[in-house]
Amino acid sequence: MTFSRAIKIAPSILAADFANFGAECAAVEDAGADWVHIDVMDGHFVPNITFGPATCAAIRPHIRGVMDVHLMIAPVDPYIEGFAKAGADIITAHIEAGPHIHRTLQAIRATGAKAGLAINPGTGLDGVENLLEMIDLVCVMTVNPGFGGQKFIDMSDKVRRLRALIGGRSIHIEIDGGITPETAPLMARAGADVLVAGSAVFKGGSATDPAPYGRNIRAIREAAEAETGTLT
Repeated sequence: MTFSRAIKIAPSILAADFANFGAECAAVEDAGADWVHIDVMDGHFVPNITFGPATCAAIRPHIRGVMDVHLMIAPVDPYIEGFAKAGADIITAHIEAGPHIHRTLQAIRATGAKAGLAINPGTGLDGVENLLEMIDLVCVMTVNPGFGGQKFIDMSDKVRRLRALIGGRSIHIEIDGGITPETAPLMARAGADVLVAGSAVFKGGSATDPAPYGRNIRAIREAAEAETGTLT
């Protein structure tokens, strides 16, 4: 993975057809997705249950680019190796998921995966500064984690402060929750470069009719890039 601050769209398969994941992953990549985002939930850290390492391993052959695995689970450490072996390029853990997040980030990087740190809407940036040398990505939640399709919570001020804190470091700022062509510009303007979108990408299409996926991805990308001055 070559680092770039260009806008990247990462469709969340939480909004895809669960019975057809392989084809759905291929379809969104063909439609212009930069990354594929996998929301892993355990029914404990968040009130929902989704996927495990076996699902990631099954869809990995269908993803040509970046598999971005977001662990909304606690504890995290016992499962890091499993997701790494399943082919995750990025493994993101929540700062709220346990008392030893530094150890968790070390363990992720030890597998060869990129290390991401996720922070919930109610979590400040106080704990992030001491971890900047350990991470490749910060995932700012703009919904309370657990379910897709929730209403966007504006975290513009947090993202601006995070962007300043990161400075020149090669760390992505990812936004997860409620991203649409209307909310994407707010986050791009504040300094985010990776936009996770579920419902807003997958609505209206299917693996056999993927044209809406392309239109949806382009709409989000163009709205964000219009704010950053990189409209293509």
